[in-house]
Amino acid sequence: MGLPGPLGSLMSAMHRPVYESRLRYLVNAILPHLKQGDKVLDVGCGIGTLGQALMQAPGSAAGVKVEGLERVVRGGEPIPVHGYDGVTMPFAGGAYDVVIVADVLHHEPEPNRLIAECVRVSRRLVIIKDHQIRGFCAQSRISFMDWAANAPYGVPCLFRYNTPEQWTQILDKHGLVANERWDGMRLYPPVVNFIFGRRLQFMAVTQVPPSGAPAQEHEVSVGVQA
Repeated sequence: MGLPGPLGSLMSAMHRPVYESRLRYLVNAILPHLKQGDKVLDVGCGIGTLGQALMQAPGSAAGVKVEGLERVVRGGEPIPVHGYDGVTMPFAGGAYDVVIVADVLHHEPEPNRLIAECVRVSRRLVIIKDHQIRGFCAQSRISFMDWAANAPYGVPCLFRYNTPEQWTQILDKHGLVANERWDGMRLYPPVVNFIFGRRLQFMAVTQVPPSGAPAQEHEVSVGVQA
């Protein structure tokens, strides 16, 4: 259950420009990695805003189609959304070209299982956006931001986040090779970004190796926005 009455409405209104800034950043970061005709799955898509924005953005590759996946399908989303049991995605291996999991893993009780499912159903890329513990009072700042963003909607928070080193270990564990990685992002409007953005944000566009093949070493573009 979300926060009641005026308090929930106030927090939702305050969060709106932050969410809009985040959406623009993610679209600009993801679009260069999508190819013509790509079939994309947005895991934990919510109301489908990111998927819709990716398809409608200027410069979006022709024929890109984005679908969503949620434990509870709300209805009325602007993209097709599939329901699932929270354990096994209802798709065959390699059903999608690209799988996106944005700010979902820190809510997931078994994040490694979810990543493994993302890898299983992707033919080419798994794109991960999440938080990271890096900098002064990072745990406290992320926890407050997480609560403030999710409390109005009744989304529970586990307050579990990874360090940059742990993210590297997670990618290695799943055989994911980073084509591009951000260990810092100017994700929000300036004042909010100063407190809750920058080094608290993590993102990686990762390549799924061919089935049965070892990951190939290649140059990785790493971005840090202080």
